[in-house]
Amino acid sequence: MDLFHRKSQGKDTRTGRDCQFCYRVDPDFTKRDPMDRLVLSKLDDSAAAHLTEDGYVQHRIAELLKKRTLGVADASLAKSA
Repeated sequence: MDLFHRKSQGKDTRTGRDCQFCYRVDPDFTKRDPMDRLVLSKLDDSAAAHLTEDGYVQHRIAELLKKRTLGVADASLAKSA
């Protein structure tokens, strides 16, 4: 019996996965540090779910850029009406 390793419970899962929101919105997503791309696997793709502080900040910047592009499109439609 190996006293150093714990017995596997058979249901071990990964703790992180790539944030799908950042993947879709951020054109530089693949250039990020691998840890900054990860969110907790059991949570939604939100800024708070990121494993690192830099990932959190980059997610918030991506949200702001998305709102900015949507806001510009909405503003031009409102002016033309």
